[in-house]
Amino acid sequence: MLEYTLITGASTGIGKELAKEFAKNHHNLILIARNKSKLEELKKELSSHSVKIEVFPMDLSKKDAPEKIHQYIKQNQYSVQILINNAGFATNGFFLKNSLQTELEEIQVNITSLLELTHRIGNEMLKDSLNKPKYHYKILNVASTAGFQPGPYMSTYYATKAFVLNFSEGLYEEFRHKNILVSVLCPGATKTEFFERAKIDHAMIAKSPYMMSAEDVAKYTYKKLMKNQPIIIPGIMNKIGVFSTRLFPRSVLRKITKSINQQKGN
Repeated sequence: MLEYTLITGASTGIGKELAKEFAKNHHNLILIARNKSKLEELKKELSSHSVKIEVFPMDLSKKDAPEKIHQYIKQNQYSVQILINNAGFATNGFFLKNSLQTELEEIQVNITSLLELTHRIGNEMLKDSLNKPKYHYKILNVASTAGFQPGPYMSTYYATKAFVLNFSEGLYEEFRHKNILVSVLCPGATKTEFFERAKIDHAMIAKSPYMMSAEDVAKYTYKKLMKNQPIIIPGIMNKIGVFSTRLFPRSVLRKITKSINQQKGN
């Protein structure tokens, strides 16, 4: 049975660059995102690497999406060796003025679908994990440096990433005794379509001089994941930023992130 790396949110940004990195390193891929045409374009782009590439368009804001993905995997008898829960998005603005539906979809994508895929595919891994080399099976959940602090004007996003961070660290301790690695990626501000979708392209956070490229984040992530690192923080400035959250009182952190996230009119 062929083994695959499954990547959600694979059509753009970090997910797309992770797909490129894994294909370059001879991993068969299952690519999942909402946009079918972008997935097909990426599949064509990666065809030179002589790996199997399957695309499955799916909107993870829909409650039945994880179940449909699981059914697709089982029906085609794919074995997922590495699961990368990368799909996610952010909202910005005064919480009570934001669309409630969009806020709930943000929780569905960033938390609920991630949790369900981890449970469903993790159980498939568990059936055979003890018969494989150490950490043959891996799960990478994508959080953010935002998960280490509160985030006024992006409160839901920061909270979802705090969940992903703590959820993944907890599972690392649970799963490692079953020979399954759970890692969490915590990138900082990255040059992707993230800011445009979140409508924060004019906020201070979108103008950071230390912003990394998605390609650099993906290369660093692949290297550290293959070395079985549980918490992956790309970039020295992001590491410093995460460490600094331990030095400031929460009341100060709230004010700092508020000034970074706030746009005119908020």
